[in-house]
Amino acid sequence: MLDAQEAKASDDETAAARLPEGGETAEGAHPLFRDVPSSVGFKKLRKRLLREVRETVERFAMVRPGARWLVAISGGKDSYALLALLHDLKWRGLLPVDLLACNLDQGQPNFPKHVLPQWLARYGIANRIEYRDTYSIVTDTLPEGATYCSLCSRLRRGNLYRIAREEGCEALVLGHHRDDCLETFFMNLLHGGRLSAMPAKLLNDEGDLFVLRPLIQSAESDLERFSQAMQFPIIPCDLCGSQDGLQRNLTKQMLDEIETRYPGRKAVMMRALSNVRPGHLVDPAAFDFAGLSIKPGSDA
Repeated sequence: MLDAQEAKASDDETAAARLPEGGETAEGAHPLFRDVPSSVGFKKLRKRLLREVRETVERFAMVRPGARWLVAISGGKDSYALLALLHDLKWRGLLPVDLLACNLDQGQPNFPKHVLPQWLARYGIANRIEYRDTYSIVTDTLPEGATYCSLCSRLRRGNLYRIAREEGCEALVLGHHRDDCLETFFMNLLHGGRLSAMPAKLLNDEGDLFVLRPLIQSAESDLERFSQAMQFPIIPCDLCGSQDGLQRNLTKQMLDEIETRYPGRKAVMMRALSNVRPGHLVDPAAFDFAGLSIKPGSDA
Protein backbone atom coordinates (compact mmCIF):
# COMPACT_ATOMS: atom_id res chain seq x y z
CA MET A 1 0.00 0.00 0.00
CA LEU A 2 2.81 2.41 0.87
CA ASP A 3 4.65 1.72 -2.38
CA ALA A 4 1.55 2.48 -4.45
CA GLN A 5 0.87 5.72 -2.60
CA GLU A 6 4.51 6.74 -2.82
CA ALA A 7 4.42 6.19 -6.58
CA LYS A 8 1.16 8.12 -6.88
CA ALA A 9 2.52 11.05 -4.87
CA SER A 10 5.64 11.13 -7.06
CA ASP A 11 3.61 10.90 -10.29
CA ASP A 12 1.26 13.66 -9.14
CA GLU A 13 4.18 15.98 -8.38
CA THR A 14 5.80 15.30 -11.74
CA ALA A 15 2.59 15.79 -13.67
CA ALA A 16 1.79 19.05 -11.90
CA ALA A 17 5.34 20.37 -12.44
CA ARG A 18 5.01 22.44 -9.29
CA LEU A 19 7.59 25.07 -8.42
CA PRO A 20 9.44 24.89 -5.10
CA GLU A 21 7.15 26.17 -2.36
CA GLY A 22 6.05 25.16 1.09
CA GLY A 23 9.06 22.91 1.71
CA GLU A 24 9.16 21.38 -1.78
CA THR A 25 12.00 21.46 -4.29
CA ALA A 26 12.19 21.21 -8.04
CA GLU A 27 13.67 17.74 -7.60
CA GLY A 28 10.39 16.54 -6.10
CA ALA A 29 11.46 16.01 -2.50
CA HIS A 30 11.60 17.79 0.81
CA PRO A 31 14.78 19.91 1.07
CA LEU A 32 16.18 17.45 3.61
CA PHE A 33 16.47 14.87 0.84
CA ARG A 34 17.87 16.94 -2.01
CA ASP A 35 21.47 15.73 -1.53
CA VAL A 36 20.87 12.15 -0.41
CA PRO A 37 22.75 9.20 -1.94
CA SER A 38 21.27 7.84 -5.16
CA SER A 39 22.33 4.27 -4.38
CA VAL A 40 19.84 1.41 -4.47
CA GLY A 41 20.84 0.52 -0.91
CA PHE A 42 19.88 3.92 0.45
CA LYS A 43 16.61 3.98 -1.47
CA LYS A 44 15.65 0.60 -0.01
CA LEU A 45 16.63 1.70 3.49
CA ARG A 46 14.62 4.91 3.20
CA LYS A 47 11.60 3.04 1.87
CA ARG A 48 11.79 0.46 4.68
CA LEU A 49 11.99 3.12 7.39
CA LEU A 50 9.13 5.10 5.85
CA ARG A 51 7.02 1.94 5.69
CA GLU A 52 7.74 1.08 9.32
CA VAL A 53 6.92 4.59 10.52
CA ARG A 54 3.73 4.77 8.53
CA GLU A 55 2.59 1.32 9.66
CA THR A 56 3.26 2.28 13.29
CA VAL A 57 1.40 5.58 12.94
CA GLU A 58 -1.61 3.79 11.43
CA ARG A 59 -1.57 0.77 13.71
CA PHE A 60 -1.62 2.87 16.88
CA ALA A 61 -4.02 5.52 15.53
CA MET A 62 -1.58 8.35 16.16
CA VAL A 63 -2.94 10.88 13.66
CA ARG A 64 -5.77 13.34 14.09
CA PRO A 65 -5.76 15.40 10.88
CA GLY A 66 -4.88 19.02 11.56
CA ALA A 67 -3.26 18.31 14.93
CA ARG A 68 0.11 19.75 15.91
CA TRP A 69 3.04 17.62 17.03
CA LEU A 70 6.07 18.72 19.02
CA VAL A 71 9.01 16.65 17.73
CA ALA A 72 11.82 16.50 20.30
CA ILE A 73 15.24 16.72 18.68
CA SER A 74 18.32 16.26 20.83
CA GLY A 75 21.00 16.32 18.16
CA GLY A 76 21.40 12.54 18.24
CA LYS A 77 20.97 10.23 15.25
CA ASP A 78 17.54 8.92 16.30
CA SER A 79 15.81 12.28 16.68
CA TYR A 80 17.34 13.57 13.43
CA ALA A 81 16.07 10.48 11.63
CA LEU A 82 12.64 10.82 13.22
CA LEU A 83 12.29 14.44 12.12
CA ALA A 84 13.46 13.68 8.58
CA LEU A 85 11.13 10.70 8.12
CA LEU A 86 8.12 12.58 9.49
CA HIS A 87 8.79 15.47 7.10
CA ASP A 88 9.23 12.99 4.26
CA LEU A 89 5.81 11.47 4.99
CA LYS A 90 4.23 14.90 5.41
CA TRP A 91 5.64 16.10 2.08
CA ARG A 92 4.18 13.00 0.39
CA GLY A 93 0.77 13.89 1.80
CA LEU A 94 0.73 10.87 4.12
CA LEU A 95 0.96 12.70 7.46
CA PRO A 96 -1.71 15.42 7.80
CA VAL A 97 -0.34 17.12 10.93
CA ASP A 98 1.74 20.21 11.66
CA LEU A 99 5.27 19.52 12.89
CA LEU A 100 7.27 21.73 15.25
CA ALA A 101 10.83 20.64 16.03
CA CYS A 102 12.00 21.42 19.55
CA ASN A 103 15.44 21.25 21.10
CA LEU A 104 15.80 21.64 24.85
CA ASP A 105 19.27 23.00 25.61
CA GLN A 106 19.85 21.61 29.10
CA GLY A 107 23.03 23.52 29.80
CA GLN A 108 25.35 20.56 29.32
CA PRO A 109 29.07 21.36 29.09
CA ASN A 110 30.42 22.09 25.61
CA PHE A 111 26.97 21.94 24.00
CA PRO A 112 27.34 23.55 20.54
CA LYS A 113 24.36 25.91 20.62
CA HIS A 114 24.71 26.95 16.99
CA VAL A 115 24.45 23.52 15.34
CA LEU A 116 20.73 22.77 15.56
CA PRO A 117 19.41 26.31 14.88
CA GLN A 118 21.59 26.55 11.77
CA TRP A 119 20.64 23.08 10.55
CA LEU A 120 16.91 23.64 11.09
CA ALA A 121 17.02 27.05 9.39
CA ARG A 122 18.94 25.60 6.45
CA TYR A 123 16.05 23.28 5.65
CA GLY A 124 13.24 25.64 6.55
CA ILE A 125 12.01 23.51 9.46
CA ALA A 126 9.73 25.23 11.97
CA ASN A 127 11.33 24.99 15.39
CA ARG A 128 11.62 26.23 18.94
CA ILE A 129 14.92 26.25 20.82
CA GLU A 130 14.48 26.38 24.60
CA TYR A 131 17.19 26.88 27.23
CA ARG A 132 16.75 25.37 30.69
CA ASP A 133 19.78 24.61 32.87
CA THR A 134 18.69 21.20 34.12
CA TYR A 135 22.33 20.08 34.04
CA SER A 136 23.11 22.07 37.17
CA ILE A 137 20.02 20.71 38.90
CA VAL A 138 21.09 17.13 38.15
CA THR A 139 24.72 17.58 39.24
CA ASP A 140 23.75 19.56 42.35
CA THR A 141 21.08 17.05 43.39
CA LEU A 142 22.91 13.77 42.83
CA PRO A 143 26.19 12.69 44.43
CA GLU A 144 29.26 12.34 42.24
CA GLY A 145 29.28 8.99 40.45
CA ALA A 146 25.50 8.57 40.60
CA THR A 147 23.51 7.71 37.49
CA TYR A 148 22.10 10.88 35.95
CA CYS A 149 19.71 9.40 33.38
CA SER A 150 16.53 9.08 35.44
CA LEU A 151 16.50 12.59 36.90
CA CYS A 152 17.73 14.17 33.68
CA SER A 153 14.98 12.41 31.74
CA ARG A 154 12.24 13.52 34.17
CA LEU A 155 13.36 17.14 34.02
CA ARG A 156 13.61 17.06 30.23
CA ARG A 157 10.19 15.44 29.84
CA GLY A 158 8.55 17.97 32.16
CA ASN A 159 9.92 20.87 30.15
CA LEU A 160 8.89 19.29 26.86
CA TYR A 161 5.35 18.81 28.17
CA ARG A 162 5.27 22.50 29.13
CA ILE A 163 6.50 23.58 25.71
CA ALA A 164 4.00 21.32 23.95
CA ARG A 165 1.16 22.96 25.89
CA GLU A 166 2.47 26.45 25.20
CA GLU A 167 2.69 25.68 21.47
CA GLY A 168 -0.79 24.18 21.25
CA CYS A 169 0.49 20.68 20.47
CA GLU A 170 -1.51 17.58 21.30
CA ALA A 171 1.45 15.21 21.11
CA LEU A 172 5.10 15.01 22.09
CA VAL A 173 6.93 12.84 19.55
CA LEU A 174 10.10 11.00 20.62
CA GLY A 175 12.79 9.12 18.71
CA HIS A 176 12.84 5.88 20.71
CA HIS A 177 13.34 2.85 18.47
CA ARG A 178 13.02 -0.93 18.64
CA ASP A 179 16.28 -1.42 20.54
CA ASP A 180 15.29 1.17 23.16
CA CYS A 181 12.00 -0.67 23.65
CA LEU A 182 13.69 -4.06 24.07
CA GLU A 183 16.31 -2.66 26.44
CA THR A 184 13.59 -1.13 28.59
CA PHE A 185 11.67 -4.40 28.62
CA PHE A 186 14.67 -6.40 29.81
CA MET A 187 15.66 -3.79 32.38
CA ASN A 188 12.15 -3.96 33.84
CA LEU A 189 12.22 -7.75 33.66
CA LEU A 190 15.64 -8.23 35.24
CA HIS A 191 15.75 -5.29 37.66
CA GLY A 192 12.20 -4.04 38.12
CA GLY A 193 10.32 -7.33 38.41
CA ARG A 194 7.61 -6.35 35.92
CA LEU A 195 6.65 -6.92 32.29
CA SER A 196 6.59 -3.49 30.65
CA ALA A 197 8.41 -1.69 27.88
CA MET A 198 7.99 1.52 25.86
CA PRO A 199 4.54 1.88 24.29
CA ALA A 200 4.20 3.36 20.82
CA LYS A 201 1.42 5.63 22.09
CA LEU A 202 0.93 6.85 25.65
CA LEU A 203 -1.37 9.32 27.38
CA ASN A 204 0.50 11.37 29.97
CA ASP A 205 -0.52 11.37 33.64
CA GLU A 206 -2.38 14.67 33.30
CA GLY A 207 -4.37 13.27 30.39
CA ASP A 208 -3.79 16.26 28.11
CA LEU A 209 -0.92 15.10 25.89
CA PHE A 210 -0.01 12.02 23.88
CA VAL A 211 3.54 10.69 23.82
CA LEU A 212 4.21 9.09 20.43
CA ARG A 213 7.09 6.88 19.29
CA PRO A 214 6.79 6.36 15.51
CA LEU A 215 10.22 4.66 15.30
CA ILE A 216 9.34 1.93 17.79
CA GLN A 217 9.42 -0.80 15.08
CA SER A 218 12.66 0.44 13.50
CA ALA A 219 16.08 -1.06 14.20
CA GLU A 220 18.81 1.12 15.63
CA SER A 221 21.26 -0.23 13.05
CA ASP A 222 19.00 1.01 10.23
CA LEU A 223 18.70 4.44 11.84
CA GLU A 224 22.48 4.57 12.23
CA ARG A 225 22.98 3.84 8.51
CA PHE A 226 20.27 6.31 7.55
CA SER A 227 21.79 9.08 9.70
CA GLN A 228 25.25 8.51 8.28
CA ALA A 229 23.93 8.67 4.73
CA MET A 230 21.96 11.85 5.52
CA GLN A 231 25.11 13.40 7.11
CA PHE A 232 23.28 14.74 10.14
CA PRO A 233 25.46 16.97 12.38
CA ILE A 234 25.44 14.68 15.42
CA ILE A 235 25.84 16.29 18.84
CA PRO A 236 27.21 13.89 21.51
CA CYS A 237 25.79 13.93 25.03
CA ASP A 238 28.36 15.05 27.60
CA LEU A 239 26.13 14.20 30.56
CA CYS A 240 24.56 10.73 30.59
CA GLY A 241 26.45 9.62 27.49
CA SER A 242 29.74 10.05 29.33
CA GLN A 243 28.86 7.62 32.12
CA ASP A 244 30.16 4.06 31.87
CA GLY A 245 28.62 0.94 33.35
CA LEU A 246 24.98 2.05 33.26
CA GLN A 247 22.46 -0.78 33.46
CA ARG A 248 21.03 0.24 30.08
CA ASN A 249 24.48 -0.05 28.50
CA LEU A 250 24.92 -3.51 29.96
CA THR A 251 21.47 -4.57 28.77
CA LYS A 252 22.27 -3.23 25.31
CA GLN A 253 25.47 -5.28 25.23
CA MET A 254 23.55 -8.40 26.24
CA LEU A 255 20.99 -7.94 23.46
CA ASP A 256 23.70 -7.19 20.90
CA GLU A 257 25.50 -10.40 21.86
CA ILE A 258 22.27 -12.39 21.45
CA GLU A 259 21.68 -10.81 18.03
CA THR A 260 25.24 -11.58 16.96
CA ARG A 261 24.94 -15.21 18.03
CA TYR A 262 21.38 -15.65 16.77
CA PRO A 263 20.67 -13.14 13.97
CA GLY A 264 17.08 -11.93 13.84
CA ARG A 265 16.34 -12.49 17.54
CA LYS A 266 15.61 -8.79 18.17
CA ALA A 267 12.87 -8.84 15.54
CA VAL A 268 11.40 -11.96 17.15
CA MET A 269 11.52 -10.37 20.61
CA MET A 270 9.75 -7.28 19.28
CA ARG A 271 7.01 -9.43 17.75
CA ALA A 272 6.59 -11.10 21.14
CA LEU A 273 5.75 -7.73 22.70
CA SER A 274 2.85 -7.53 20.23
CA ASN A 275 1.69 -11.07 20.96
CA VAL A 276 0.87 -11.03 24.68
CA ARG A 277 -1.16 -13.89 26.17
CA PRO A 278 -2.17 -12.92 29.72
CA GLY A 279 -3.69 -16.35 30.39
CA HIS A 280 -0.24 -17.92 29.97
CA LEU A 281 1.36 -15.65 32.56
CA VAL A 282 0.85 -15.56 36.33
CA ASP A 283 -0.82 -12.21 37.01
CA PRO A 284 -4.39 -12.56 38.37
CA ALA A 285 -4.88 -8.83 37.79
CA ALA A 286 -4.32 -9.30 34.06
CA PHE A 287 -6.34 -12.49 33.64
CA ASP A 288 -9.36 -13.90 35.49
CA PHE A 289 -7.94 -17.23 36.61
CA ALA A 290 -10.63 -17.50 39.31
CA GLY A 291 -13.26 -17.31 36.60
CA LEU A 292 -11.99 -20.37 34.75
CA SER A 293 -14.43 -23.24 34.92
CA ILE A 294 -14.77 -26.73 33.51
CA LYS A 295 -17.48 -27.26 30.94
CA PRO A 296 -20.46 -29.26 32.24
CA GLY A 297 -20.20 -32.92 31.33
CA SER A 298 -16.43 -32.88 31.01
CA ASP A 299 -14.50 -35.66 32.68
CA ALA A 300 -12.83 -34.58 35.93
